[in-house]
Amino acid sequence: MTGLEGQAHDGSVSVVRPLPETGSIFLDARGDDRALRVTWHHESGLVVLSLWRENVCAGSFRLAIDEVPELIDMLRAGLVRSYESARDRMSAVESA
Repeated sequence: MTGLEGQAHDGSVSVVRPLPETGSIFLDARGDDRALRVTWHHESGLVVLSLWRENVCAGSFRLAIDEVPELIDMLRAGLVRSYESARDRMSAVESA
């Protein structure tokens, strides 16, 4: 029993599906209850990237599993460049 039996419902509440076991949530640096959900759907051969704001899905993108390595490579390359840039800035500050 929830204690809500018999109460009227106006239908304005969005249904939030639980995150599958093979997924993650990443919070947006801007805050404002923004998040990225990444969920594997092995049965469909997909990874779904969905954008959420205040527990409402604002959009989604289905990426074929065979394209995931390319996305990972791009993210890894960007991370390496970011680390190299930070290292170069620290070296410049230390040598000044």
